[in-house]
Amino acid sequence: MSTVNCPSGHPSTSTDYCDVCGLPIGTAATPAAASVPAPAVAAPSPAPAPTAQTCPNCSEPAATDALFCESCGYDFTTGTMPRAASSLDLSAPGAPVPPMPPAPAEVAEWVVERWVDPDWYAVQQSDDPCPSPGLPVVIPLNDKSVLVGRPSRSRGITPEVDCGDDTGVSRRQAQLTTDGQRWWVEDLQSSNGTYVGPASGPLPEDPISPGQRRELNPDDRVYVGAWTRLVVRKSTPEERAGQA
Repeated sequence: MSTVNCPSGHPSTSTDYCDVCGLPIGTAATPAAASVPAPAVAAPSPAPAPTAQTCPNCSEPAATDALFCESCGYDFTTGTMPRAASSLDLSAPGAPVPPMPPAPAEVAEWVVERWVDPDWYAVQQSDDPCPSPGLPVVIPLNDKSVLVGRPSRSRGITPEVDCGDDTGVSRRQAQLTTDGQRWWVEDLQSSNGTYVGPASGPLPEDPISPGQRRELNPDDRVYVGAWTRLVVRKSTPEERAGQA
């Protein structure tokens, strides 16, 4: 028959209570194991403070872990010098600024033709010889008010409709004005007067009154000086294309 030992060491055939001392088998208190203190962990030693380095390009101090010099941009990792500013680098100080493109020219919807008129010259009895008639000079009318006359540098007169080769035209002969659809002419107290007449019929004999605007009809002609005839009209598509 098999036996077991009780907690006191007595042999017992019973497996629940000891046959000798009566102690329950397997219920004896087991003494608690002594706690073992955890090993102490050493605190990490502080990292050494970074030391300064000197930039070989500009001799300025920099941190030892710096990648670039803050003063000149020297690259500590590759040992390359900073790139010199190019004249094409628009971000560099003093770089040239490219010029702005010119604004598109305004296309004139109206023009004035300046003719040499032998018939007008014949009735003016001028002492100056009449130029040879030919094709007219076409002048774009870019403003709503333009001066007809002859230029004078000393007096600062620069007429838009320059009749400088006709000495019978005053420096400030007449003013042409428009509202965009109609045109008027006004004599500015010229020496020889300003005349208006239709394309068909005889030449005008009486000048318009100075200081009073005269509306021009589509077929009207303006006569000034010894041989000058002016015709105000709409510009053609070819003329507008040539101005662009």
